[in-house]
Amino acid sequence: MNLPLVVLTPFIGAILTAWVARFGATRAAWTAGGSALLAVVLLAPSLPVPFGGETILQRWTWIPQVGVDLAFRFDGLGLLFATMILGIGLLIILYARYYLSEDGEQPQTGLGRFYAYLLLFMGSMLGVVLSENLILLLIFWEMTSLSSFLLIGYSYESKEARKGARMALTVTGLGGLALLGGFLLLGEMAGSYELSVILTQGDAIRADPLYTPMLVLILIGAFTKSAQFPFHFWLPRAMAAPTPVSAYLHSATLVKAGIFLLARLFPVLSGTPEWSWLVIGAGLSTLLVGAWFALFKHDLKGLLAYSTISHLGLITLLFGLGTPLAAVAGIFHIMNHATFKASLFMAAGIIDHECGTRDMRRINGLWKFMPYTATLAMVAAASMAGVPLFNGFLSKEMFFSETADFFMHFAWGWVLPALVVVAGVLAVAYSLRFIHDVFFNGEPIDLPRTPHEPPFWMKAPVEVLVGICVLVGMFPAMTIAWPLRVAAASVLQAPPPSFDIAIWHGFGLPVIMSLIAIVGGILVYAARGPLFRLADRLAGTLDAGAVYDRIIGWLIGFAGAVTNGLDRGSLQRLAVIFVLSVVGIGVAGFLGSGSPLTGPRALLPIDPVSLFVALALMTVALATVLLHRRRLTALVVIGAAGLLVALIFVKFSAPDLALTQLSVEVVTIVLLLLALYFLPQRSPDESGWPRRIRDLGLALLAGGGAGALTWAMLTRPHVSISDFFLANSVSGGGGSNVVNVILVDFRGYDTLGEISVLALAGLGIYAMLKDLQLPGLQRDSRGRPWSWDAHPSIMAALTRLLLPLALLVSVFIFLRGHNQPGGGFIAGLITAVAIIMQYLTNGVTWTHQRMSDNMHPLIGAGLLIATLTGLASLALGYPFLTSAFSHIHWPIVGDFELASAMAFDLGVFLVVVGATLLILIHLGLMHDASHPGPTLREEPR
Repeated sequence: MNLPLVVLTPFIGAILTAWVARFGATRAAWTAGGSALLAVVLLAPSLPVPFGGETILQRWTWIPQVGVDLAFRFDGLGLLFATMILGIGLLIILYARYYLSEDGEQPQTGLGRFYAYLLLFMGSMLGVVLSENLILLLIFWEMTSLSSFLLIGYSYESKEARKGARMALTVTGLGGLALLGGFLLLGEMAGSYELSVILTQGDAIRADPLYTPMLVLILIGAFTKSAQFPFHFWLPRAMAAPTPVSAYLHSATLVKAGIFLLARLFPVLSGTPEWSWLVIGAGLSTLLVGAWFALFKHDLKGLLAYSTISHLGLITLLFGLGTPLAAVAGIFHIMNHATFKASLFMAAGIIDHECGTRDMRRINGLWKFMPYTATLAMVAAASMAGVPLFNGFLSKEMFFSETADFFMHFAWGWVLPALVVVAGVLAVAYSLRFIHDVFFNGEPIDLPRTPHEPPFWMKAPVEVLVGICVLVGMFPAMTIAWPLRVAAASVLQAPPPSFDIAIWHGFGLPVIMSLIAIVGGILVYAARGPLFRLADRLAGTLDAGAVYDRIIGWLIGFAGAVTNGLDRGSLQRLAVIFVLSVVGIGVAGFLGSGSPLTGPRALLPIDPVSLFVALALMTVALATVLLHRRRLTALVVIGAAGLLVALIFVKFSAPDLALTQLSVEVVTIVLLLLALYFLPQRSPDESGWPRRIRDLGLALLAGGGAGALTWAMLTRPHVSISDFFLANSVSGGGGSNVVNVILVDFRGYDTLGEISVLALAGLGIYAMLKDLQLPGLQRDSRGRPWSWDAHPSIMAALTRLLLPLALLVSVFIFLRGHNQPGGGFIAGLITAVAIIMQYLTNGVTWTHQRMSDNMHPLIGAGLLIATLTGLASLALGYPFLTSAFSHIHWPIVGDFELASAMAFDLGVFLVVVGATLLILIHLGLMHDASHPGPTLREEPR
């Protein structure tokens, strides 16, 4: 089960790196590198398996009811991408250690955060390429969008970084929504979300009537992630990220995610006219648009960004051709592009680091200052241009060959090869510009720094990648042929076609196309002046980013107009609109159904006790409305309403709910009493009779609607789900208290989510209360001072005596909860009330001497215990949060049940205690700090 650990290791490493960063940026860098290296070590035992033609499948049961498991897949395609992600990731971390060094020439802050984000992205990408389940793949897909958003916006003080991050997240996020729809359709069409099943259903899927909408949705997801036209504009804006981020995300990983998806689903989706038209059209447009804009960018990273877009279009075009050999060429160019483009980005970072600018109009003649770096960059740029003896030439020649062969039998078949050659000409031209304008072409102009060679370890990653470019280019059969066949077999789900990767295949059409591209590129660069003037004139009309900005501006303006039309700064107005909207929707739905209000179900007789409690509850509710301006009185009345609700629970045999209601009422009353101390005792009269009449009408309308809906539901027959829980509570959850078994077993996901929300709410309230200064009232509404006897001795002594008893009751309630009324939530509330009473009656100082008010560890421990309980079941091969139970015999005690749900309930208990005390204690601290304070009087009515 090493594949889940490979994916999980970078996430754990991110947490560890963020913690280690407090001891220094260098230690954070080595921790991040160690985490990536550990992932490589964990993956190493599986590396030989794909070379034997086998696929590794490893899974943990997760949500089998909907066909979603934590399932991972390792085949030739996974091998290719996982090694790229981890290998280039390690080089990027080493490069960043010196590029972003705090004691270097380019100081940065928050480097622990940077490395943590980088590892989060690494783990997300590994999850994408190693997932066996489509839904799991989609989860990791969205995580790549979120983590790349953090990386692009790393320098958040920069407006361009923030804007670029938001744009990338918006475009790829919308693509992720489309991908969700496509995956759901694909899973339904194949009858499974597992790739092992889907990849065998190609004929059935292509014949399905929903094939076209499914294909469009999936391609939108892939095209947005891989910056295909017309979604290409976000990638250049993302260059606001630090150069190590650009080298990693935008050459070898993030933008390759969409390409990976095309390759992974190639056997299922390709082979139709829809596939060919959409994928070839997007790929060709992207190839040409990216190459055109790359030539005219003055910023080094801008040139490389658009060249990346162009090469991604090249790969997409190859997959669009749909032939097995074209797919092989696409995979080959994925490998080559990752090496030469990552090295070029790092070389651009070195130039920026040493010169202080990336403007090619200023960084001229760098050969004399940094010849070694210049040599490395020129080799990588030659590979990008497709010059012979480098790896880029080999895959580009295959590209030329496949485009020419595919369209030979069409009447206008020469058009596509001609356009492809045009793109090749532009590629040579912008590669030549990179070389000539940066390293030659005169002398530097007003550089902020005097350039020189960087430290050795900053160049080492570039050397490794450039070395691969040369070795593959000169010895392809010895270096890349076998891995390419393994990856191609995985993509095609069949033995790959025979192909020969060699430097020379004889003089043919592909060679002629390459020669035209090289010679034409040199001529275009030599006569670039008119082209630059043309590009300047067309700049405003061809900027897709400007179109995006206008669309976003229109959406924001429209949203603002709607908001301003509805929100006039009045909560009452918003409440009126909300209530009327809900009532209108309810009435429309009811009238549209054509059903009578009262259903056929017989009504139960009304007993006197129920009638009395209902009348009392209505009376209390009415009293709350009439007395709401007297805040303390209204609080007492609300408490009475809560007690009546508890009685209703008792009447209907729900002791767990009654206990919970009582505990919540006590905690709520204490909380509101502490909050009311800082408010006037009476709220001002803000509304006149017209508004009161309107509000009364709205209240009657909303209440009547809710009552009518309840009446319609309760007078109709229905099958209750309670029968299932009653039948399976003991056998499935090991407890006779059905409510508790539901909370900790059947609906454990919900409970884990709820305590997480509770923890976040407690932390959020703590953050708002921290350092908040609020003076409290020192006199009542009649001008009488508050009692100086803040902590009455009788009450203090009594609560001290009751504390052990209350804690004992809490333990009793906790232990019996699985089979009798009780449980972790109720026990946590009882414990919190018992402890908070010590603060209220004995004072903050006295209580602080005996216990800490820091409840953060308690909340964290509770969440950790509850989560580990679920992970333990996963580790044993069961669905997440599956409980286990057994009965053992203890001497004297007798039979005793042990259930793993008790550990989960302990986590609930700790979170409830921690979050409740965190809120109440800090309100109490504010109360104590405000006494004595300035005298506040109620404002006159």
